[in-house]
Amino acid sequence: MTRQGAAGEEGAVRSRRYSDDVLAAASRRPRPGQRPVPQVEAEPGLVVEDFEERFCGAVVAFEKDAVTLEDRHGNRRAFPLPGAFLFEGERVTLVRPAAQRPAPGAPAKTASGSIAAPQQRAKVAKVARPSRIYVEGKHDAELVEKIWGDDLRDVGVVVEYLEGVDDLPAIAKDFQPGPGRRLGVLVDHLVDGSKESRIAAAAGRDPHVLVVGHPYIDVWAAVKPARLGLEAWPDVPRGQPWKEGVLRRIGWPASTPQDVAAAWRRILRAVTSYADLEPELLGRVEELIDFVTAPEQG
Repeated sequence: MTRQGAAGEEGAVRSRRYSDDVLAAASRRPRPGQRPVPQVEAEPGLVVEDFEERFCGAVVAFEKDAVTLEDRHGNRRAFPLPGAFLFEGERVTLVRPAAQRPAPGAPAKTASGSIAAPQQRAKVAKVARPSRIYVEGKHDAELVEKIWGDDLRDVGVVVEYLEGVDDLPAIAKDFQPGPGRRLGVLVDHLVDGSKESRIAAAAGRDPHVLVVGHPYIDVWAAVKPARLGLEAWPDVPRGQPWKEGVLRRIGWPASTPQDVAAAWRRILRAVTSYADLEPELLGRVEELIDFVTAPEQG
């Protein structure tokens, strides 16, 4: 599988296009005696301000030569990498994370482990497929973007999130699936006898719709707990909010929505490749990508 490249013109997960001419940062040589500008890796969740002090936000995505920041209002902007930024009031050079940089002479790989497509191929692939992948929520979409974003851009598949799956049968019908227009859906907590399993069965009756899922109550738990220094994700009694319950049991702040958002940024920052995720999630996402990109049998 050699996926990398294009994004659609719509959808919740995509690569923001930018102009090198407009956003290219000026090169500034250090003055004699001036200490070198430290390099900081553009890890997801890192909060920085561009050097011109016009935009402050957290890292939410990056590509080979660009980083996307999101401010507290949800506005996003892309900036070139490497680039000059302010981090904790100090000037730094923001660079692509080391885990995402190939070793000298080695073929470049995406975070999913796939061989990256040639750069010239990425430049010409621009049109999104009619097929889509839907996931339950924003965190699911951000995790899929981080690991499979390059692969999805290469095959022109857009990922969108649903804010829950209660209305999935109607949503799938409104999508108007058919030949060349397939819909793949990733569902949390898809286990026998669950509400999610009944909804998935109703939505997946169309041969051009595939609904798969992982057994975890939330996509957080698909991240291997060892990446966060945990032996296991704690058990939370039924009837209690799962995320807040987890955070309290591991000793992280959990009193406000901002606490939960900060915890997710910390979790997402700990994920650098497919090896940091449980196989129950990996297999299902790969299955969806294969389904929505498979040629129609005629």
